[in-house]
Amino acid sequence: MAKTPAAVPHHIAIVMDGNGRWANRRLLPRVAGHRQGVDSLRRCIRACAQRGVRVLTVFAFSSENWNRPAEEVGALMELLATALAREVPELDRAGVRLHFVGDREGLKPKVREGLAAAEARTAANAQLVLNVCFNYGGRWDIAQAARRLAEAGTPITEQSLNGALALAHVPDPDLLIRTGGEQRISNFLLWQAAYSELFFSDRLWPDFDEAALDEALAAYAGRERRFGKTSAQVAAEPSTAAG
Repeated sequence: MAKTPAAVPHHIAIVMDGNGRWANRRLLPRVAGHRQGVDSLRRCIRACAQRGVRVLTVFAFSSENWNRPAEEVGALMELLATALAREVPELDRAGVRLHFVGDREGLKPKVREGLAAAEARTAANAQLVLNVCFNYGGRWDIAQAARRLAEAGTPITEQSLNGALALAHVPDPDLLIRTGGEQRISNFLLWQAAYSELFFSDRLWPDFDEAALDEALAAYAGRERRFGKTSAQVAAEPSTAAG
């Protein structure tokens, strides 16, 4: 039986891996790869909006990335501040709504203020929701959700936990992409990716362009999303457009 093709994914999540290796191969400092990665993200945001994707979630800085050399962590923080100042006005004009997802307690007050200001500025936009996971980890997300429910005296059920997670404002990702050739999700969206289609690209993130995105979308379109049902049941269901 032929597979029922999936529509364009409503929500794409991306582990943007390979910035450091991209720089190393060019005998450049690792931060040069991160800067190039910002350019790739800008390109990806535009391409997703053009293709009808409504939510894009990217893994920018994990809770484990604090273990990297202090010089690199400091450079990443500076890059975040620079990117906020440079990119947010353009994102706002493009109708992108920003959400920064992760633990803000460990961030400097100036950084936290910048994140909040970017969210407030873009709050009314509806073209694309961009979730930037910064100081984020999937285990942290589940733990903080459970803690909030326990403190409120709310019974912890699958439904209540789902509503307390950091990405409760958007549906779960349909497609999760990881670049850089590694085939793991590295503590990213552990709960939300339970039924996501996975796509692993050998391209390093700074080299991930529109053609690479289209390759992932084509692979997704060939998947049959059954969610526990049989192929016959899926084939019998009326088709619905994404979005």
